[in-house]
Amino acid sequence: MFGSSPLPGGLPHGADEDTPVFVISVAAQLSGLHAQTLRSYDRQGLVSPGRTSGGGRRYSMRDIAQLREVQRLSQEDGVNLAGIKRIIELENQVDALRERVRELTEELAGAYAAAEQAAAAVHASYRKDLVPVRQEAALVVWRPPRRPR
Repeated sequence: MFGSSPLPGGLPHGADEDTPVFVISVAAQLSGLHAQTLRSYDRQGLVSPGRTSGGGRRYSMRDIAQLREVQRLSQEDGVNLAGIKRIIELENQVDALRERVRELTEELAGAYAAAEQAAAAVHASYRKDLVPVRQEAALVVWRPPRRPR
């Protein structure tokens, strides 16, 4: 959903796409939207920029990309703002679930490795001087004595 940096030089030194660095006027210019629209989207929960200690909004590159996506969904696809909010929520949920699956996959791989090590340790502990003996089983059928009639 999110694109690359629209700035010719990229982001400020030490910043990544989640670093809130842009004031609202710059974010409005980068996203192609009016500053009042950005405030409205913030109030509706479509985009949640960072805040300064004084309460001023600071937008990250991820926020800018999300603003552009909100505009695209609204203008090109005709999705209303409630629908866009639901799409964003579902995309966030999918991302969280993908991350959880990744974590569980790593955990499972670790458990498999530990089980293989434990099995190897058991096999290594076998006594080499013992000889396996073939065991045979017998089947015994019990029949109660017949009662006289």
